[in-house]
Amino acid sequence: MPASRPTLSRALPFVPAVLGVAILAACGKGPEQHGGGFPPPQVTYETVAPRDVPVEFEYPGQTAGSREVEIRARVTGIVDRRLYEEGSRVTKGTALFRLDPAPFAAAAAASEANVVTAEARLKQAERDYNRLKPLIEAKAVSQQEFDNAASGLDIARAALKAAQAQHNSSRIDLGYTDVRAPITGVVGRALKVEGSLANAQGDSLLATMAQTDPIHVNFSLSNADRNRVQAEVEAGTLKLPEGGYVVKVKNAGGQMVKQSGKLDFSDYKADANTGAYSSRAELPNPKAELAPGEFVRVVLTGAVRPGAIALPQRAVLDGPTGKYVYLVGKGQDGKPAAEMRPVVPGDWVRLEGADPNGWIIKQGLKAGDNVIVDGVARIFMPGQPIVPMTAAQAAAAAKQPPAGAPAAKP
Repeated sequence: MPASRPTLSRALPFVPAVLGVAILAACGKGPEQHGGGFPPPQVTYETVAPRDVPVEFEYPGQTAGSREVEIRARVTGIVDRRLYEEGSRVTKGTALFRLDPAPFAAAAAASEANVVTAEARLKQAERDYNRLKPLIEAKAVSQQEFDNAASGLDIARAALKAAQAQHNSSRIDLGYTDVRAPITGVVGRALKVEGSLANAQGDSLLATMAQTDPIHVNFSLSNADRNRVQAEVEAGTLKLPEGGYVVKVKNAGGQMVKQSGKLDFSDYKADANTGAYSSRAELPNPKAELAPGEFVRVVLTGAVRPGAIALPQRAVLDGPTGKYVYLVGKGQDGKPAAEMRPVVPGDWVRLEGADPNGWIIKQGLKAGDNVIVDGVARIFMPGQPIVPMTAAQAAAAAKQPPAGAPAAKP
């Protein structure tokens, strides 16, 4: 008797299953009926029609100022004041730092005095020359004495020019004590504080600044992507925009920046370290939506795939052997049934409609195929009966009251 207990316990779990089959058979709903007695699921399909599909290429990138400069002192001196607010936007010519002007003002005053002295000596030389000139004609003075007067006049003129040049140089140096912005843009933090030495001859960086309108976005194209695009263009499966790509940018949060720009540089050679081709886009940035140094996504738009087949991504399913879709086919009874079709997808694309996520289908479909787009989750096996509808028919059916429901009062 103890040996028979395991046999009985193994048999017990099958009793409810047998009873269930018997009950279904008694009710006329045996397992041979599709869906266990449930009606065929309603599905929505699209008819395949080749068309020109816009294509976008997306790459990681980083923003940079269209002009980035270093603020340095042109003369050596002590930083007296910082005249700007760090991180603020300034216009070209705005004074950013002021060096101690006292020694430069003294040098300018001394050079001005030298100019006055040189002018006086020139006048003296001119008087000596003019006095001796009629005397040399009358041979009342020696030729050497007259030549010395003429040479003295030339020397006085040259000395005046040298003094004037020195004075101009000292005035320029005095003006350089105000370190001004060379461009219009945003200035970063100050790297020198009051009392520190700004050395014009050494590595004495005061600050950096960048022009952010327009702004540059740097990114790279891999060698594989470049070759693939060229091959598709030559094969006629891809058509590039005649006027060049329109560049759009997604910020770090994934939001598309309002302003769009253009591709303004693409290197002719690959980088020796990465093998990628450096590229750059330029975008208007009047409201400073982008700041230098941000990591963004660069979207190149304008290319199209002529005569392509595109489906919503939700219509393409994963199977053990690859991707597949369900078509509206016919069962053995001639009624609509789900037909499984393997496909080879290509690039992701943006489609018109509520769900813009699409997929290019490279192989497996042809014009006129009816592909099931919505309701695939209710299909459990190929050959399952279905109720196919177009999107318009499904929308109209959704507005109809359910069977047996009371009619709406007018």
